[in-house]
Amino acid sequence: MGRLAVSRSLVALCIVALSASSAPAGFAQGKSEGREEAPRGTPVLWRMPSDISSRDLFHGPGGEAGRPDLSRVTFVEEETGGFSTKYRVKDGAGRVWVAKIGKEAQSETAAVRLVWAVGYVTEINYLVPRLTIEGKGTFENVRLEARPENIKRLDEWKWSENPFAGTKELQGLVILMALLNNWDIKDSNNKVLHARDRGELHYIVSDLGATFGRVKSGAPVIWRIRRNRNDPEDYFKDPFLEDVKRGNVLLFYKGKRQDLFDDLRVEEARWIGGLLARLTDEQLGDAFRAANYTPDEIRLLTEAVRTRISELVNLSPGGSLGRKD
Repeated sequence: MGRLAVSRSLVALCIVALSASSAPAGFAQGKSEGREEAPRGTPVLWRMPSDISSRDLFHGPGGEAGRPDLSRVTFVEEETGGFSTKYRVKDGAGRVWVAKIGKEAQSETAAVRLVWAVGYVTEINYLVPRLTIEGKGTFENVRLEARPENIKRLDEWKWSENPFAGTKELQGLVILMALLNNWDIKDSNNKVLHARDRGELHYIVSDLGATFGRVKSGAPVIWRIRRNRNDPEDYFKDPFLEDVKRGNVLLFYKGKRQDLFDDLRVEEARWIGGLLARLTDEQLGDAFRAANYTPDEIRLLTEAVRTRISELVNLSPGGSLGRKD
């Protein structure tokens, strides 16, 4: 598959492809009479983080100040769609959250922190080990995802059609999805968020629950059955880098949208690996501590992520894995 000839330069430390008056790619440029016009703003996928080695991966993108008020959490309505049970709730301060219950809550909480740590725009979320939702009951390991008043959620964005196609920032995000073993890559898991107070359109991967599990290679029918999510032991055992051929990096990825992995360059893999390598083991561990993993699981996950980062960093610029077999 040929690469689009798109400029890779950054403007003002922010990856943008359209002016502030532009509408997002794939959105209607003009609405029919009587319908609301698509919001306009500067598309943002990634910003150069100047503080990677000091970022707080325990509290994540919302910081400590953004944590929910758990003095009282009340049920508002059910949220439909997706693998997990989800409820819209209000916390004690009246702020709105989406509570995700089930196996994906832990993996998504940790994945968001790692994606945010290297500069990508993300949701704001927190993991509550035990939460009572008035009107629904008490649950273990609940992910609360913020719904701020200043953010309007728009339509999905497409992996193959967006303002960032062909840039190292988008390619780096694809590689990061494989590093997390996110096998559920699909357009419907992406979202554009209109940050009205900043005049920006944030392109995010909004569902990262199918991560930190197994993505086995093999016959299509078999790997659909064998892949899983939120299984630290299986994630630890799964391979990551397979080979380098003619400057392209081949990954042991057998999830959805494998076409996205056909044209990943060594320099793109080394770029995202270099950003991740600036994270300390303590920071990596904090991402998993925030998701309420056990100490043994934190150790396994931290070691597995560090190993994958090292594989990216050690890729030879000349096109080899940079390791001895």
